[in-house]
Amino acid sequence: MNLAATPERVVSVATRVSGLYAITPEEADTEVLADKVCQALAGGARIIQYRNKSAGRALRYRQAVALCVLCRKVEVPLVINDDLELALQTDADGLHVGRGDIDIARARDALGEGKILGASCYNNIDFAVSASNQGADYIAFGSVFPSTTKPKAVRAQLSLFGRARERLALPLVAIGGITPENAPSVIDAGADAVAVIGALFDANDIAAAARSFAYLFHKNIP
Repeated sequence: MNLAATPERVVSVATRVSGLYAITPEEADTEVLADKVCQALAGGARIIQYRNKSAGRALRYRQAVALCVLCRKVEVPLVINDDLELALQTDADGLHVGRGDIDIARARDALGEGKILGASCYNNIDFAVSASNQGADYIAFGSVFPSTTKPKAVRAQLSLFGRARERLALPLVAIGGITPENAPSVIDAGADAVAVIGALFDANDIAAAARSFAYLFHKNIP
């Protein structure tokens, strides 16, 4: 069965997966994490992904719940990284998976049609097409630039976005080493959103950094 998103669903998700896609840093202090996310939202982040690979189960649950509350206040979707159970437990707005994390079709069935499902496809368009057919709502390619978060990550050339657009109608997210200085080249290449960790959350003024990214998409700046 082909589970590819309908045109209507693609349009709906595209309005939510665009602009600055903020991925949380690994922060053990939930209040500090929440404050950082609040600043990113104030600066114009359009979607938040909760990612914490080092925290235990209880802390991840507390943090995900706290971020769900924050994001719903401003009607910005919260996506959980690679943890279907946590996404379901917290009623988050969606899930993001990488290759080998979980079967995409199974994740789609578990989440239901009302949630966002994203898939990391690295530099592989065929994998992206397969993910789309299994029910993914958006595709992430990268690392487009050298990344401090994943220094050994496979590189995705900017030309990949144009080639992917010829085969996919889903929103395309670029990730890896993206800064306000190099983001314009990524957007020009065809990315609908830029996923950022360090250049956003390591900034002295997170809200200002978020605005600098948001401005590139010609959105209204808070």
